[in-house]
Amino acid sequence: MTIKEAQEAVDRWIKEYGVRYFSELTNMAVLTEEVGELARVMARKYGDQSFKAGEKDNLGDEMADVLWVLLCLANQTGVDLTEELKKNIEKKTLRDKERHIQNKKL
Repeated sequence: MTIKEAQEAVDRWIKEYGVRYFSELTNMAVLTEEVGELARVMARKYGDQSFKAGEKDNLGDEMADVLWVLLCLANQTGVDLTEELKKNIEKKTLRDKERHIQNKKL
């Protein structure tokens, strides 16, 4: 699935099952919440915390939740994430093509 196809699939789902998009501000808050849930799993799986009783390692599901809400926000605000990602990669390449290679910490 391409990013464009993912944006379209989310839009179809929202229109068929979700009634309508939440407001942009609500979705921003939901995105923050989902990132927090992802952070919790990362802290338990890769950090110093352990899973509590009943918690599970659902890392992929939490990442997909973050992506879902980000796709919703892109759809709502008219952002073509495919094009924006291409431009972002170009920006980072121009800005950082030497920086990381020369970083002795890496």
